[in-house]
Parts: sequence; C-alpha cells; structure tokens
Amino acid sequence: MVARPPVLVVGLGGSLGPNSISLSALKVALQGAADSGFDSELLDLRELDLPMYRPDVEVPPAEVMHMAERVYAAQGIVWSSPMYHGSISGAFKNAIDWLQVLARRDPPYLADKVVGLIATAGGAQGLQAVNTMEFIVRSLRGLAIPLVVPVARARDAVDRRGEVSDPAVNQQLRTLGAEVARVAATFAHGAPLQKECERARRVVEAASA
Repeated sequence: MVARPPVLVVGLGGSLGPNSISLSALKVALQGAADSGFDSELLDLRELDLPMYRPDVEVPPAEVMHMAERVYAAQGIVWSSPMYHGSISGAFKNAIDWLQVLARRDPPYLADKVVGLIATAGGAQGLQAVNTMEFIVRSLRGLAIPLVVPVARARDAVDRRGEVSDPAVNQQLRTLGAEVARVAATFAHGAPLQKECERARRVVEAASA
C-alpha cells in the first residue's frame, strides 16, 4: 500500500458575529478532510481579530503572521465567507489582503496550493461571493477546485445550536473538504502546481508560434 503524502488542509473564514453560519460550514468541510485521513486546522476570523490591512506596515502584527504562516504551511485551503451585499465580507477580504506578506516567499502567495470555496447567503444564492473568491485565488496564484458550495438561505441549513443540520448541505461541505485534500495530495505526489502551469504555458506558446 502506497503511503499518502502529508497534507494539511487549513480553513480560513467565518464572520465577526457570535453565531457565524459561514464558520459552521467551514468546520464541516474541514471534518470532511479529516474523515479522509488528512490533517486539518481552523483559522477563525473572529478569534484571529486581525487589524485593518495597511500596506505601509513593515513588521506585521503577530496575529497576522500566525495566520499567514499557517496558510503558507498548508497544501490545501478552504475559504468560507458570508455574502454581504453581493460579495465577500469586509473581514474576510481584510484577512486575504494581509496575505501580501507572502509576496516574497518562494514560491509566493498561494502558489502550489489547492483552494475550496464556500459562501453562505441569506437570500436565494451565494454564487457572487464564490465568484469573487475565485478571482482572488487566481490572483494569488492558487488553484480553485471546480467543486464549490454556495449555501443559499443559509439559516435554513443550520439548527439552533448553529450546526449544519441540512443533510444535503452537510454532505456537500464534507465532499468539498475531502476533495480539497484529495487534489492537494495528488499534487504532493507529483510535480508542483506552479511548475506544471509553467510547462503548460510553454506548450501553449510553442503551439502559437
């Protein structure tokens, strides 16, 4: 039996409210990764309590560096944000902006990392927030997996304890977490994603010449 490569899936998200549905959804997704035999770790935005991003800060605060280092250590990442006015929350975007501290790493930002996306919405759909996150993942050089989970009318999917009680939504979230871990493990077996993308780019350029 071939041993699985070590894979860490880090979940980043939630809201600043005390009963965050997006946080509950994120926990279920991470459980899906854990149930598949992979390590998982939660970064709760409310607990992180990050300051507002400032590009002129030379020495980022400890809580910022903790978040950034845990994200950089991961092979798989799950993002979860509530949808506010058609987009991601300000708190979530602020956390993502702080990932600028990874710009000078080698490889930088989220290169070679697999990202799964969750959005929770009060209305009929949450896909706008997912689309926003997908653009951000691309700009940070990560790979967003095709499977996404926009949870519409999210309050109907949780019980009074704040746990995801809707069986279909619960399964979708677990599947997302497991899929992030699976794809991350696949890349861990082979060539890094950044190198594969560079190889593909050369092939396309050669064919277009």
